[in-house]
Amino acid sequence: MSPRSPSVNEELRRRSRERLLSATIELVDERGYEAATLADIADRAGSARGLVSYYFPGKRQLLQSAVHRHMHLTLAAAVEREPRTEDGRELLARAIDAVLGIARDRPTLMRTHMAGILTGEGFIPCPEQQRLAELLREAMVRYGAPDPNADYLMLRALLMGAVVAILLPGAPMPLERLRAELFQRYGLDWELGVPPGGEPPDGTPLSRAAHPLTPQTLGPQG
Repeated sequence: MSPRSPSVNEELRRRSRERLLSATIELVDERGYEAATLADIADRAGSARGLVSYYFPGKRQLLQSAVHRHMHLTLAAAVEREPRTEDGRELLARAIDAVLGIARDRPTLMRTHMAGILTGEGFIPCPEQQRLAELLREAMVRYGAPDPNADYLMLRALLMGAVVAILLPGAPMPLERLRAELFQRYGLDWELGVPPGGEPPDGTPLSRAAHPLTPQTLGPQG
């Protein structure tokens, strides 16, 4: 039997890594961080336990990569779903709804993820996080942001704050209210993206004229 080519080996490694990331999402969401052991994750992925350490320095790094991958896949699917559009305001609305929707649908996973970022391990850069950043920055470019790099950082901060507010134990903020605030900031119609069921919060405009990003729509910058 002839040896596998480097490209085949690379593809096998990529698939193995992605199975570990998917298994991490499933198990942490089902059991919580502490109960989802690395051995369980490897078993769910159909991989050897040693492969976890081969790809990731530790469990926290594995979780952050897994969550960032889940987020960028969810965001990409939301932006590219039918009907396809080039409308930058619609694309930004879809991006916001995708991130808020993950917090709503996977609270255990996202609480664990945010707790890890805010503790000693901090924010761990990884290829999955970079892909997520590219998608959010591209949403700002297509929206017409005058400074996509700075405006992406502001969008990221606002989304992280909204996720924490949705997940805050004992005092969560309603997703609808947080969505309304974000949409108002960026001048987005309530009907764009994937509006949550029911009526919008009191005082939320249902529609407004389309307009590019301005200092007024961005609000105070510091």
